Amino acid sequence: MISRSILNLFFCSVVSMAGMALASGTQTTGHGHDDTTIGQPGEASQVNRTVGIEMDDSMRFIPDQLTVKQGETIRFQVKNIGQKKHEFVLGTQKELEEHYKLMQKFPGMEHDDANMISLGPGQTGDVIWHFSKTGKVSFACLLPGHYDAGMKGEIRVSAGTRRGQGSMVDGSTGHNH
Repeated sequence: MISRSILNLFFCSVVSMAGMALASGTQTTGHGHDDTTIGQPGEASQVNRTVGIEMDDSMRFIPDQLTVKQGETIRFQVKNIGQKKHEFVLGTQKELEEHYKLMQKFPGMEHDDANMISLGPGQTGDVIWHFSKTGKVSFACLLPGHYDAGMKGEIRVSAGTRRGQGSMVDGSTGHNH
């Protein structure tokens, strides 16, 4: 039989850990994207253009290479055309590799961050992202096995601000539906 003092100690430990978790904020994944090296979450009202991205069971993104301009807000219209669940996650190469290691340890981990979307077979969804800095932004599917199979891509962010309102499907990707 467990003594009352041990149960009280256990209860106090659980309560104190919950308090620390609440005090640390609401970010569940441990990484925010207020204005990181990859940019920040975008607003639908500020979208400059829409880029279609397809994910398939050959573990590829179509297209897997993109170019955007610094200052653009892009709506990535992501569609899973495969029969398996896939993800589209924006980040630095280092962030994606670290996150992938976590996904291998915890394959059922669910996400709710502005820089990513998980889609089942046939599903479509949007990620709206503002590219505030020049450089390279990577994207990948971080489900176990998918990243290792090559399900990744790259966005080159070039200098200059693209002006214009509304959204359009970017014809330069060569693959629109």
